[in-house]
Amino acid sequence: MQLLVGFILAIIIAFVAYRAHSLSRSGAYAAIVVGTVIFGVGGWQWAVLLLAFFISSSALTRAFKNRKGGLSEKFSKGGQRDAGQVFGNGATATLFAGLHFFFPASPWVWLAFAASLAAVNADTWATELGVLNPHPPRMITNFSKVVEKGTSGAISLVGTLASLAGSGVIGLLAALVYPSPASVTVGLLVTLAGFLGSLFDSLLGATVQAIYHCPTCNKETERHPLHTCGTQTTLKRGWEWLNNDIVNLGCSVFAVLVILVV
Repeated sequence: MQLLVGFILAIIIAFVAYRAHSLSRSGAYAAIVVGTVIFGVGGWQWAVLLLAFFISSSALTRAFKNRKGGLSEKFSKGGQRDAGQVFGNGATATLFAGLHFFFPASPWVWLAFAASLAAVNADTWATELGVLNPHPPRMITNFSKVVEKGTSGAISLVGTLASLAGSGVIGLLAALVYPSPASVTVGLLVTLAGFLGSLFDSLLGATVQAIYHCPTCNKETERHPLHTCGTQTTLKRGWEWLNNDIVNLGCSVFAVLVILVV
């Protein structure tokens, strides 16, 4: 019965998000899969964290859409999330929500789930709010190198603080929905793991993520095979198979590894 309720709730939320243009058609289908498992197997406590991520990230995308308008040529996709983005951000959380069925009394499953969502929330907040930084960002691998806003692997003060805040929101909720003597520790651990996961995302973006070059615009971009101007892009650096969706997956996996080791 809980799985059925989770399925129905996932359909409703995916439909609303699709009509609001927060999800593409493929993204809505993927959201139904993710939502069904997390709502149906995990329960309301797990749903709270997923909804906090989805609602806050969608709201920030809409709120700062105009500020990011000039940066669309750098990002591989727009604000309407497709299946690749949904699974890139939610696959790890979905896995641990599913494991909750087999290990219902194991706290490490909940911690891993929370850490994965803290990481992708931190990364999303950093991306959406980082555009507010008054000065150009710097590469995480070389702080003396100033680059354009939106460059993969670039960080800024505002973006870093936003990342910490995004992770902290999930950490706080993780502590509140399962109150215990260790709630403060849980909240801090989830926040730390999520924040480090976001930094790992930036490191991947600066080193091995596939980044392309548009010869017409002479711009660095994640878009492939065509840039926003319609020109064929060529690989400039990184591994061709490692796109932004896989980097987001790596972000959440790294956060899980951090919290499990700690």
